[in-house]
Amino acid sequence: MRLVFAGTPEVAVPSLDALLASSHEVVAVVTRPDAPSGRGKRLTPSPVALRAEEAGLPVLKPAHPREEEFVDALTALRPDCCPVVAYGALVPQRVLDIPAHGWVNLHFSLLPAWRGAAPVQHAVLNGDPETGATTFRLVREMDAGPVFGEVRDRIGPTDTSGDLLTRLSRSGAELLVRTLDEIEAGTATPVEQPTEGVSLAPKITVADAELDWSRPAEVLDRTIRGCSPAPGAWTTFRGERFKIGSATLTDEQLPPGRIAVTKRAMRVGTGTVALELGQVQPPGKKPMAAADWARGVQLEPDETLG
Repeated sequence: MRLVFAGTPEVAVPSLDALLASSHEVVAVVTRPDAPSGRGKRLTPSPVALRAEEAGLPVLKPAHPREEEFVDALTALRPDCCPVVAYGALVPQRVLDIPAHGWVNLHFSLLPAWRGAAPVQHAVLNGDPETGATTFRLVREMDAGPVFGEVRDRIGPTDTSGDLLTRLSRSGAELLVRTLDEIEAGTATPVEQPTEGVSLAPKITVADAELDWSRPAEVLDRTIRGCSPAPGAWTTFRGERFKIGSATLTDEQLPPGRIAVTKRAMRVGTGTVALELGQVQPPGKKPMAAADWARGVQLEPDETLG
């Protein structure tokens, strides 16, 4: 089939690679416009745009897919199908109708659970035992179209959102190619999503990532893992924002937020048991081992985080 691939972030690149290696023909790529990046806020192409340019593919960057210029360009490409992975913009019905086989979305959850922008993050935050990836036909309602197939992945006790997305981007890419093969062969059998079990996964904000040390250690651990690598779980220390990259549960009891330091470890009290912090990032510095930071900061007695 003639494909026009739509995607934006790094997690979509494995799917583009898999399609380029498949029997289908990728004739162009659609991605979000260049965005400010880094300290200098220079306009930078998306990871998908960079990979497409390497492959010599035409790249379309509409500000919104309803633009007439984009509609005309996509129509002229005559795609049989438009696979989409984390594109980042709502596609209007007139654009959904252009390819004969519609738009096929790869979404990183087990639909109908966690429809929205941050499905893996919410699965970790919620304490789900597993997550996965689903292919479905894109419709106007968010992540609600009929399902072609899915893959599943267990959420381990130390898995971060970044770990899971890396794995799912690979297994999901294979699923996407299989789905398109079945559509081409006429053997695809999409199934409508159930009306029960629907949950929403809005984007995780910086405010969502703040740690409340009065909460149970298990909840804080899930927050740290669910917000890694972005936006990054954080607290405050001496009035400044202080990021926490990893932690493990202990058997020790400490008052919520209280810091306890040994030669090899830094622990912080919660509403239940203490957490031993692994990696931290003080303001204006690079990530470092929590114990190294604690040894160099000259902590006061009974000092706290938060």
